[in-house]
Amino acid sequence: MATENKNLSEYDKDTIPNAKHLRFGIVVSEWNSNITEGLYQGAEMTLLDCGAQASNIIRWNVPGSFELTYGCKKLIQQEKPDAVIAIGSVIQGETKHFDFVCSATAQGIKDLNVQFNVPVIFCVLTDNTMQQAIDRSGGKHGNKGAEAAIAAIKMAVLGN
Repeated sequence: MATENKNLSEYDKDTIPNAKHLRFGIVVSEWNSNITEGLYQGAEMTLLDCGAQASNIIRWNVPGSFELTYGCKKLIQQEKPDAVIAIGSVIQGETKHFDFVCSATAQGIKDLNVQFNVPVIFCVLTDNTMQQAIDRSGGKHGNKGAEAAIAAIKMAVLGN
């Protein structure tokens, strides 16, 4: 469980490999775009801060979090990135829809990590309230997109 006081945007740049020669795919859900755009901005700014070239960051949009798996799969096949970040936001409602979307999305991204030799980073907020999502997409807890970007860099160089 995340610590309530943790700032998700904090990282020690000296401990992060240089991303200058790496290619990144970022697949962004259009659902809850006020949240996913903040996550995308955090991921992109962090990749650039760690040396990635803007021309090596490929963005694709998909309608919702459920579609992230297919979008990531096609991006891997067509663009050949070193790592992919799947960005989405699912907020608890009054029905079980939340449970099904969260479970399917997590399992789908896990399956991509098994199927392909390209790491796919899970940057899907699964919050109980909109405020919790705001707090984690550039708000008081920082930006989960930045944390995902650091994971993408580390995983892209793993084993190389």
